[in-house]
Amino acid sequence: MFGGGGMNPRKMKQMMKQMGIDVEELDAERVVIETADGDLVFDGAQVTKMDAQGQETYQIVGSPEEVNDASAGGSPSAVEGDAPDATERDAGVTDAIPDEDVALVAERAGVPQSAAREALESADGDLATAIADLE
Repeated sequence: MFGGGGMNPRKMKQMMKQMGIDVEELDAERVVIETADGDLVFDGAQVTKMDAQGQETYQIVGSPEEVNDASAGGSPSAVEGDAPDATERDAGVTDAIPDEDVALVAERAGVPQSAAREALESADGDLATAIADLE
């Protein structure tokens, strides 16, 4: 970024702080980037958040696994989570529970998105209650 090839990391952090750049390592277990062609799934990636004058930038270091929407391969939760969402979207159920909430509950509880959605519906959309019920 600054070309400080042999620079002391502590000195680099100090310089960045003086310039108003805050760098934070995030303890991410999994990162998913959804694209039109499929998903990129990073398991155990190193994620760094940089805040420079109110603009947040995230850097992901790792090797992604490509998961195509139409393929039967990939992680079971991603494949199981896709079909119920499409069906529920047609039925208009997703208007009540946001997809982001479903994904969060599914990830935290380690269950498919269909089970997470059911738990959220029975908990009236309360994330903490749904996660606790699933654990």
